[in-house]
Amino acid sequence: MIASEINPKHNDHDHNPLPGTRHLLAESNRLTSRSAVNRPEQIHLSYTDTVNEMRVMFVTGDGEERSARYGEVKERLDNITVARGVRYEKEHMCHAPANSTIGWRDPGWTFDAVMKNLKAGIKYYYQVGSDSRGWSEIHSFVSRDENSEETLAFMFGDMGCSTPYRTFIRGEDESLSTVKWILRDIEALGDGKPAIVSHIGDISYARGYSWIWDEFFAQIEPIASKIPYHVCIGNHEYDWPNQPWKPDWAAYVYFSDSGGECGVPYSFKFNMPGNSSEATGMVKGPQSRNLYYSYDMGSVHFVYISTETDFLRGGKQYRFLKSDLESVNRSKTPFVVVQGHRPMYTTSTKVRDAAIREKMIEHLEPLFVKNNVTVALWGHVHVYERFCPISNNTCGERWQGKPVHLVIGMAGKDTQPSWEPRPDHQDVPIFPQPARSMYRGSEFGYTRLVANKERLTLSYVGNHDGEVHDVVEILASGEVISGTNDDDGEESNFGSKSDFAVFWYIEGASVMVLGVVLGYLIGFFSRGKKESGTGAFTNGRWIQVTNEET
Repeated sequence: MIASEINPKHNDHDHNPLPGTRHLLAESNRLTSRSAVNRPEQIHLSYTDTVNEMRVMFVTGDGEERSARYGEVKERLDNITVARGVRYEKEHMCHAPANSTIGWRDPGWTFDAVMKNLKAGIKYYYQVGSDSRGWSEIHSFVSRDENSEETLAFMFGDMGCSTPYRTFIRGEDESLSTVKWILRDIEALGDGKPAIVSHIGDISYARGYSWIWDEFFAQIEPIASKIPYHVCIGNHEYDWPNQPWKPDWAAYVYFSDSGGECGVPYSFKFNMPGNSSEATGMVKGPQSRNLYYSYDMGSVHFVYISTETDFLRGGKQYRFLKSDLESVNRSKTPFVVVQGHRPMYTTSTKVRDAAIREKMIEHLEPLFVKNNVTVALWGHVHVYERFCPISNNTCGERWQGKPVHLVIGMAGKDTQPSWEPRPDHQDVPIFPQPARSMYRGSEFGYTRLVANKERLTLSYVGNHDGEVHDVVEILASGEVISGTNDDDGEESNFGSKSDFAVFWYIEGASVMVLGVVLGYLIGFFSRGKKESGTGAFTNGRWIQVTNEET
C-alpha cells in the first residue's frame, strides 16, 4: 500500500491500516465459503413450532439437493427428509463493508431440514448431506417432551468467536472458554436430558466481514449440533442508519453497528419458531426474520423479542407479545422468561441507550408486570448483573408483578464498562452500585437455567474457573432467594465443575429414580440442609452481595 494513500482513521481493531487506496492494487481468486468443499458444515439445531420436530441447518459450497437422515439407532438412519437450500448475494446487503470487496465472501448455500414425527424425550441420531456430495459425521440430540417438567438451558449474549487470523477484524478469544465450559456441562447431563442454548443478540460480531460467520458456526457446532441453539437479533446483526424503523427519539440509538449486513446473514443462517419478519429497507433485500417468537420447554415459557425493530404499543411486535403473554398456561409453564438484546435495566448507563431504556419501561414493562413475567434477560452490556424483583425502578420481595432482570452479555466481547474504583477516590466506583443491583461481575461467562414446576434457578458461571459465582432461586410461590459463593471461597450449594451433577438436584424425584442409593442419600440430605436455612441462602431475605471484579 502506498504510504500517501493510507488514511490513519481507517483502521482495524488492532489499529492496522485497512485498504484505502484510490486504485486497484491486486485481485485475488474468487473466495467461496469457509472450506470450499461440498460436505456439510456449520451444523446447528433449533426447535420448530411443532413439539415433535427438530430443525437442522447447515452450509455447503453448492446448491445440489441435500437431505437429513435420522433414527433411534445409530446404525439405522431410516427416516429421510429433504433439505431446502437458499443463499443470499452481495447486492442484498445495504452497505460496505458487507457489500464491498473487503467484507464480502461467497457464503455458500444454507440448507434447512425438519426432522418430523419424533417420539418424546428420545435420543435420536442424525447426519446431513447426500450420497453424491458426502455426508456429515453422525450427531445426536434428545427430542422435546411436552409432558416433562424439567427445563435446562445455557443463556448468554454478546459472544462472537475467535478467529485464526488477525485480518481487518479481531475475534473474541474469550468465547472459546464459554464454549468449553458449556460443552463440559452438556457432557455432564448424559444422554437422556434435553437442553437449549439462548444467545440473546450480538451473535458473531461479523459486522460486514462475511467469513466471520463461518468461523462462528464452526466454533459453536460442537454445541449446536447436540442441543437447539436459539437466538434473538442484536444491534450488530441489524442496525444501519437507513433501517426502516428509526423514530425521532432513536436518532442516537441505532447506528451502523451491523457493518452493512442489515440482518440478512442472521435471517438466512437461522430459522427460529414463529414467522415474524420486517422489511430491511433495501429494494432487493429479503425480509428480516427471527425477530420475536416463543416456545414452551418443560416448566418454562420462553419469549424472544427484538429491541432493534418496533416494539412500541400498537405495533406488530407489541401485539404479538401481548397476545403471547396473555395466553400462557401457567399450570403447565409456571415460569415465563422474556429475552431481548438491549437491557431495560442496567447500571452501566450509556447515554446513547438512555432513550431506548425509557421507551422499554414505558411500553413493555406494563405488559411484563400485568402478565407476571418471571425473569427478563438482556445482553448488550458486556457484564453480568442481577437486579431485585423490580418495576418502575422500585424493588420488591416477590416476582409476581416485579420481574427479576438480569444482564448476561458477558460471553466473549471484550469491551466492558469499568467498575474499578476511581483513581482519585478509591472508595467510589466509576459506576456506583445502587441497592437495586443485587450482584454484578465483569468476568466473562454464561448463565445456567434449571427449572421444574416449583423452582427456577439461575447460576452465573465464570470462565476463569468454570465455577458458580452468583445464584438466584425463584419459587413458583413467588419467593426470590438471592445468594452467591461466600467470600472465603466456599462453594455454593450448586457447586462447580467438580460436582456439577449436584447442580441438577432440583429435578427432584426424577433424580432419585435415576440415581443409585448413595446419590439418593446425598440429594436428600443436601436438600434438607438447604431448606432448613443453614445452607448458602437465608430464606426469605435479600442478601446484599459483595461485588466481584476482575
